Amino acid sequence: MVHLSQIANNDKVAAPLVDGLKKLTMAATSEEDRFTTSVYASRFAAEDLPEHEMPDGEMPKEVAYRMIKDHLSLDGNPMLNLASFVTTFMEKEVEDLMTESFSKNFIDYEEYPQSADIQNRCVSMIGRLFNAPTNEEGDAAVGTSTVGSSEAIMLAVLAMKKRWKNARIAAGKSTENPNIVMSSAVQVCWEKAARYFEVEEKYVYCTSDRYVIDPEETVNLVDENTIGICIILGTTYTGEYEDAKAVNDLLIEKNIDTVIHIDAASGGFVAPFTVPELEWDFRLEKVVSINTSGHKYGLVYPGVGWIVWRAPEYLPKELVFNINYLGADQASFTLNFSKGASQVIAQYYQLIRLGKKGYKAIMSNLTRTADYLSDSLEQLGFIIMSQKNGNGLPLVAFRIDPNSNKHFDEFALAHQLRQRSWVVPAYTMAPKTNNLKMLRVVVREDFSKSRCDSLLNDIKLCCSVLDEMDKDSVKKNQEYI
Repeated sequence: MVHLSQIANNDKVAAPLVDGLKKLTMAATSEEDRFTTSVYASRFAAEDLPEHEMPDGEMPKEVAYRMIKDHLSLDGNPMLNLASFVTTFMEKEVEDLMTESFSKNFIDYEEYPQSADIQNRCVSMIGRLFNAPTNEEGDAAVGTSTVGSSEAIMLAVLAMKKRWKNARIAAGKSTENPNIVMSSAVQVCWEKAARYFEVEEKYVYCTSDRYVIDPEETVNLVDENTIGICIILGTTYTGEYEDAKAVNDLLIEKNIDTVIHIDAASGGFVAPFTVPELEWDFRLEKVVSINTSGHKYGLVYPGVGWIVWRAPEYLPKELVFNINYLGADQASFTLNFSKGASQVIAQYYQLIRLGKKGYKAIMSNLTRTADYLSDSLEQLGFIIMSQKNGNGLPLVAFRIDPNSNKHFDEFALAHQLRQRSWVVPAYTMAPKTNNLKMLRVVVREDFSKSRCDSLLNDIKLCCSVLDEMDKDSVKKNQEYI
């Protein structure tokens, strides 16, 4: 397992590196050996790196650094990982700021008031970017930083559920069986939130030719137990924006009392600059909360996310904790407590360093690059599944034309590209789409046209290599990689 680790038992610790090969130990150097000049002349270079138990003795800092660096060198190159939305480039100046802030515990507002103030500035800027009400009577919008959109979504679901429950209690109705309506293309954190907080999932399923929710079907799934509707601004699969305005208008037209949360994890820092006329945010009456990821197109290293509520009434006060044991009274609504201040500071740097003009220039470039890649892949015979001209995220989702009679599939092509160091994910579309296979390239800030051309050349080369293989060879090649 990757994210949930298991403590190794003694048999596993003593197990050989390769089955059938007895575990051997290199002859040890003198115990008096002490690192002096060369890492690789020390005894540590001839020993296994500790894996299961802390070593009894110390290791010189230079050796520890080099051994871990060498171990990590077997990781892939993040810039060639086209599966991830996560930021892989930041300027040196902001990296220095982050390094200088590593030791700051962000939650300690009394000790680090300026860091706390920087969060407030970011929340205000992001809220205004999302057209949060600022000139209406009543309380202003509220928000907070999180460690990513997953935490932000957990908080949003908690707030929607609590608000629904309070309304049901006030009306003397049952609070059993709450549900949430969402697309089958949601990111897994939505499934986690529903399961952790005991909320039934009501899915609007994608089809083989529709990769987002159908607004009419979405609204028809709403009942008195619905805590809210999730609308995705840029799906993980194809990057398409779901139609928040259509859902909002149908709810008003049918006089249905439920709210909308916008999952703008990927699109929150894209749509305002590429399609500012698109109505998806607080301009819509039924939208009460929005999350976004700073570490995606917010252009910050992981992990930082943001969530904004339209007004305090949509964040039940019972969920907000007031504490004073860090030296000052402070309100907290998070799932964790301690976290570094570096990412929040980095977000502020990007917001003031780039401004709206800079973000618009970057997102426009990414959109042009994505369109160029899309058009080029179409010329190579692939079917494009993503949107162009800024009508979706700057990514390209594509698949092999079934009429091309290729004897290899998208997974085989992904394996071939992996041999050339590119990580281009192949996967099946959301449920009930006839197991539609596809590939996806996420266009990030550091994905220039030059790098795009290199990818296109390698895709063309890999297709040629696979064309020359027979079906059995393709299968064996996948198994060995």
